[in-house]
Amino acid sequence: MAAKSPPLITLFRGFPEAGRYTWSPFVTKLEARLRFANIPYHAQPGAIPTAPRGKVPYITIQDGDQPPQTLPDSTLITKALIDGGYMADLNQVLSPTEQLHDLALKALLEDKLYFYQVGSPTYPSIMSGSIEINLVKIVKTYERWILNYYTMRSKILAALPWPVQVFVGNIIYRKVTRNLQGQGTMALTDEEISVSRQEIWQGLNSLVVAAQAKHAGRDGPFWVWGREMPTEVDAVLFGFIAAGLVCDAAPATKEIIKGYPALVTYARRIHDEYFQEYELWE
Repeated sequence: MAAKSPPLITLFRGFPEAGRYTWSPFVTKLEARLRFANIPYHAQPGAIPTAPRGKVPYITIQDGDQPPQTLPDSTLITKALIDGGYMADLNQVLSPTEQLHDLALKALLEDKLYFYQVGSPTYPSIMSGSIEINLVKIVKTYERWILNYYTMRSKILAALPWPVQVFVGNIIYRKVTRNLQGQGTMALTDEEISVSRQEIWQGLNSLVVAAQAKHAGRDGPFWVWGREMPTEVDAVLFGFIAAGLVCDAAPATKEIIKGYPALVTYARRIHDEYFQEYELWE
């Protein structure tokens, strides 16, 4: 079934910089998914206090004369757009086994690697002069908030005065630590986390190397499973690679990714095809 005419979509990214990738892989994942489907959108920083479920990305969507809807969560947004007929399900051409593989790889990124690099604790509202920041599900990471705390704090809390940054940063640090202890990451040593993270990226690189070989001699993007078109996991993987390459608070992840030329080439070709107006990572 052909996709419906695209609605008016505003995507709230949570970061003020326009024309640049954010530190959140889920923001870039959703942007990539919209661009794969050729759906235009208007990007805005957004306001965490008014965000559904208190996190980014989220969107408002208006179709014709219908009142605008606000939708949360990159995965739920994608599903809603597919169910609404605005975009095709990229995995509908896959066999049941291939669909399971795609889902498993997505889970490896979002439910495993995520906790080494990105997670989402909950915080109270903080008032600072005319600025209100509701620190609900603000981006956190073991690597970012534990190993590179000060770099992460200065980026995420840049809108707050220095004394408030210190106060709120301490709240975040304690919450991150508790959440990672409950999830299990903090039960591991730094070396064990590093080895596990490296193994995941090594496995991802092996897949991408094989996909690149199938695409040898051709220009343009190539995709994780070596198919002619992307599947749902391609948006996820691109989001994680792009976020890893631009995040100054995750130097180990950046070094790992840069050590795998196929991963960088994979992301660079998607960038060149779909994000030409965006500033490229260094």
